[in-house]
Amino acid sequence: MLRSDLIQSLNKDFPDLSFNDASHCVALILNAMTHQLAQKGRIEIRDFGNFDLKHHAPRQAHNPKTGEKLVTEAKYAIRFKMGKGLKDRLNA
Repeated sequence: MLRSDLIQSLNKDFPDLSFNDASHCVALILNAMTHQLAQKGRIEIRDFGNFDLKHHAPRQAHNPKTGEKLVTEAKYAIRFKMGKGLKDRLNA
């Protein structure tokens, strides 16, 4: 689903909501989620799932083409764990 699909779905379900208002609502929600994850926080949406960050420490690696050894930088990745409600709907 694209952002525009989500906006159209909101607009269809709530006809009193203008397209610009629906677009603004989607942007606010996504910005709030982004801000929470950027602060190394956790997002929990009941019956949907959890978003949190996983830290990957630096590690030894090599370039397979040249054989050059290097050390990767530490980084964070977003991890999603689906909730029970979503799991039950998918496996119904």
